[in-house]
Amino acid sequence: MSELSKRTTVYFDSFVYEALRTKAEYAHLSISELVDEAVRLLLSEYREDLSAFLEREKEPEINYEALLNDLKTHCKICQ
Repeated sequence: MSELSKRTTVYFDSFVYEALRTKAEYAHLSISELVDEAVRLLLSEYREDLSAFLEREKEPEINYEALLNDLKTHCKICQ
């Protein structure tokens, strides 16, 4: 197990806990390692989402009708 710097208590539904326990046993990892990996993946996805949002933040806003017209003009939806 890697060196961790913080510790916390997490409560799981019994079904989720049993699934984690089984997966940990199968993967020869601890439940803590599995949870750490899952949280890191989630945070990575969040970082990607936030990055995409920040890139598009400065784009001009358009109303719904203009969006529909643009999609129809570029053949993205049928008329």
